[in-house]
Amino acid sequence: MNGPVLRALSAGALVLAFGGLSACVATTAPDASGSRPAGTASSPPSEADESNAPIAITHIHAVARDPETGELLLATHEGLFRHVKGELSQNGPIIDLMGFAVGPNGTFYASGHPGIGVDLPQPVGLITSADGGLSWQVTSRGGESDFHALTVGPKGVTGFDGTLRTSTDGRSWTDRSIAAPPRALAASPTSGTLLATTAAGLLLSTDDAATWQKLTPPETAVLVAWADEQTIVTTTSAGRLATSDDAGTTWTLHPDTIGTADSLFAERTTDGKVEIIVVVDGKVLRTTDAGATTEVVVQ
Repeated sequence: MNGPVLRALSAGALVLAFGGLSACVATTAPDASGSRPAGTASSPPSEADESNAPIAITHIHAVARDPETGELLLATHEGLFRHVKGELSQNGPIIDLMGFAVGPNGTFYASGHPGIGVDLPQPVGLITSADGGLSWQVTSRGGESDFHALTVGPKGVTGFDGTLRTSTDGRSWTDRSIAAPPRALAASPTSGTLLATTAAGLLLSTDDAATWQKLTPPETAVLVAWADEQTIVTTTSAGRLATSDDAGTTWTLHPDTIGTADSLFAERTTDGKVEIIVVVDGKVLRTTDAGATTEVVVQ
């Protein structure tokens, strides 16, 4: 990340300062203690000394909206945060959420590394939350997989942990081939059509990653998201946005530079606009006009 990024959260207040991060370092969870079943993590008890300890957000791995509440979700090196009424609050245990996605039914999916004292394997494998991220359970591949690219659609889960894998139930996995390792994966909301940004180009699959075809956006796609079943949004290597309204057949390259994005989210709003949310230099930006104007949501 460029520029300073350090967010300290203490007793519900968020204090912003900035510093760089080149890579996320895993922290290994100790042996389980207490009465929680193994492979389950939840928020720690609210003790005065713990609640007053600041939590620094050093990197935002993914951004999304909660389909139930519409609240902005930040999946970070320090766990999941919610943006509610202009304030950020920690949501659940400290887990380095390297991969994060929200399923069609509202279930949260993630992967990464447990924080100190969090009763999850290292790496966590595929974990899920049915309570909005307050608690997490290992669904599969605990101690085996750290999915840095992760998406969930109506056909199931697709993740990349060094090998591209798909699963219809989050438990049994099929290894898949792809021309180059994916930086980002995205599944469309209705058909589950997959997109992958790779060094070999932007790739599309309509058969659950069994085969891939190359799309030709106007600039190299770095991150990708579906706003709806036909609308694709990419961030480009030149720091711009490119969109397609016909599932990748034709494209519009938008002229305004937004900067190098670390995370991307897009959706079609109820008023018909395409909301695009990106994380650039540690700031969360929102635009509904493809970058012509941007609003700083979190800085």
